[in-house]
Order: sequence, then structure tokens, then C-alpha cells
Amino acid sequence: MTAIVMVHGAFCGGWCFESFRAPFEAAGFEVIAPDLRGHAADAPSGAVIGVSMSDYAADIARLCEGLDEPPVLLGHSMGGLVAQLAARRAKIRALVLLAPSPPWGVIGSSLEEAATAFGVQIAGLFSSGALEPDRGLMRAYSLDRMPKAEREAAVARLRPESAMAVRETLNWWLDPFMTTSVGPGAITAPSLVISGQGDVVHSSATAKAVAERIGATLKVMPGMSHWLVGEPGWETVADVALKWLAEEVSLAA
Repeated sequence: MTAIVMVHGAFCGGWCFESFRAPFEAAGFEVIAPDLRGHAADAPSGAVIGVSMSDYAADIARLCEGLDEPPVLLGHSMGGLVAQLAARRAKIRALVLLAPSPPWGVIGSSLEEAATAFGVQIAGLFSSGALEPDRGLMRAYSLDRMPKAEREAAVARLRPESAMAVRETLNWWLDPFMTTSVGPGAITAPSLVISGQGDVVHSSATAKAVAERIGATLKVMPGMSHWLVGEPGWETVADVALKWLAEEVSLAA
């Protein structure tokens, strides 16, 4: 059975794939949706202090390398950037990115992306602490198409995020270590980037730049926003990914 490792985004946990995983399991995949370091529901709020994007990527790469066969690696939002970095460190069968954060050197293309990066810079330019989620921003930009009850349920489960990891992601031009660089050339595994047409967190233009940077196919979902793993229409997103995997990737063990 082919495994698919699903990597969640900032402030979240493996729980964000609770619905999204079902079509993949129905298609015969073994779905593995870990909590990133410090993101378990029972983890202390300071568990993410000092954690870098390179730590997240190393953890996911180690998980992939420990499996019997190279997995499909899927990441959402900041988890999409973790997946890009892990794809350079571990052998994988394919890479699927949903509204991914761009790697070092790829400039965001929306005002909201720039405003978020500026806000993080002002909040703590050199902080290595734990950053509390801005629930208002999550409601307005990430979860904007979610039904109210589901949106509030998701907001209630948000966790503190590593300020270091967020800064490395959003303010990469201030990072002399180029932590989020994916290196030269395309990622060798077949790769797919899926973007919501109405996403202002990571716009379709940004997704296009990411796809061009890593040599991926780009699919833009009309009418959709950032929470591609759970907002109305998520089933179509899963179907697009599954059809692409069936057409482009040999899943034979």
C-alpha cells in the first residue's frame, strides 16, 4: 500500500486533514498525518520555541525515509514549504502542494502576503518564541469560506507557532542562512501545485511562481480560497490530486 504523508500548515495540526484524508484512504492510500514538532493538542505552548523550518523538514524527511516505500508527500500552506524542503532530503514518489508557502527567493504577490510578512517583522524581528495565532486573520483570510460552525471549531484547535519558523517563511530576505531555499533546479519527483483562485494568503500568482521554481504542474481551483483541505469544494481538490497521481505517477510498490 502506498503511503501519503500529509503535512499541515502553521498554527494547525494533523487534525486539519480529518475529512480530506478520506478520499485518499478510499483510493487505497495509507494516510499519515503527523503533528509537526510542538503541535500536538497536549503539547505545552512553549514546545515550538526556537524550532526552525529546517527542523520541521528534517522531521518529515526522517518520517518518509523510515517508511517501507517512498511515499507521496502532500503539504498545505506552510506545510507545503516544509514538504518542498523535505523533498530535497528524502526519496519520495510524488509531491502535492496545496496553497503552498513559497520558498526562499520567491516573492509573494498579494498585498495580504506583504502585510502579513510586515506584521511578523514588527511583532518580533529576532524572536525565537512562540507566536499566538491571530484568530481574526484566520477567520478573514484562511477560513473565510468555511461554514461558521466549522470555522469556529477549527479556530478553537489552533496552536502557537514557532516565531522563528514563521519569520523564516514570511521574511526570508532577512535570513542570511537561506533556511527555506529549495536549492537549484526542479524537484526531481513529479510535482503538483493546487491553488485557490480567490486565495489571498498565497495567491494563484504566487502558486504559479512556486510551480515554475520547482518544475511542477499548476492547477487553479475556481472560486476557492486558502483552506483547500476543508472549505466547500475540498472534495474536488482531493479528486484533482488523485486523478493527477493516477495519470502521472506509478503507484506500484
